Amino acid sequence: MFRWTSGLRRTPKEAPASTGGRAVYAVGDVHGCADLLAELVDTILEDREKARFPEQPALVFIGDYVDRGEDSRGVIDQVMELQRSGWFEVRALKGNHEETMLAFLEDPAVGPAWADFGGLATLASYGVSPPTRRSDAEAWAQARDALGKALPRDHLDFLSRLELTAGFGDYYFVHAGVRPGIPLEEQKEHDLLWIREDFLRSRAPLPKVIVYGHTPAPDPQLGPRRIGIDTGAYATGVLTAVRLRDAEREVFQARGGRATGEASQLGEASGVVTSS
Repeated sequence: MFRWTSGLRRTPKEAPASTGGRAVYAVGDVHGCADLLAELVDTILEDREKARFPEQPALVFIGDYVDRGEDSRGVIDQVMELQRSGWFEVRALKGNHEETMLAFLEDPAVGPAWADFGGLATLASYGVSPPTRRSDAEAWAQARDALGKALPRDHLDFLSRLELTAGFGDYYFVHAGVRPGIPLEEQKEHDLLWIREDFLRSRAPLPKVIVYGHTPAPDPQLGPRRIGIDTGAYATGVLTAVRLRDAEREVFQARGGRATGEASQLGEASGVVTSS
């Protein structure tokens, strides 16, 4: 398990970001890596016990529990268990991959597109065989029906109840980012789940510190107004979380050593994997 602490550097005129003194943990895109999540949660629990915070910490999942990795079902089981445990105030956000999975359950024609960015792994985790041909509409309808039967009711309820955002003090948590220049309360769902370059490259001021996933990079991105915590767990074997408490930032990582050939995608200068 890897961890480090980062202090936030600001100009003298800018007040430090605040969580109101509360500890808030945020976990990046898990993408079916249930083993890495279990390791990371163990470390977060150890940190919680050691720190003995005066009030219940919050735990925010930034979305993308499913697809790509081999155990999407196990990831959802773990997050629901944490919700029941009472150890944290758990806030589970929606990612673009959950949006697409739910769309497939409504319309099997979404199947080929879902398959292109990791949906086949999710089908397999629920014991559903995917169609052998992308163009076989009847086979996709059968796969949709099979997934509907295999998906536990509490898993469907979990997916249907996912939140778009969470806020704690000066920090705003969202899956992909926000559209600069638009008030937070007026952001569109599509941007919250899918935005990338327009958010990442903008120099426009942001009303809060945005904590996001969606765009994997080799290392967590700890900027003054953006904190990116997607380190491509499915490809790199590295799942990242950050603990925020006012201006203090501490990073925790589970490193499973299971990097595949896909990990090379994260080595580009931009740190962007556009298919995610």
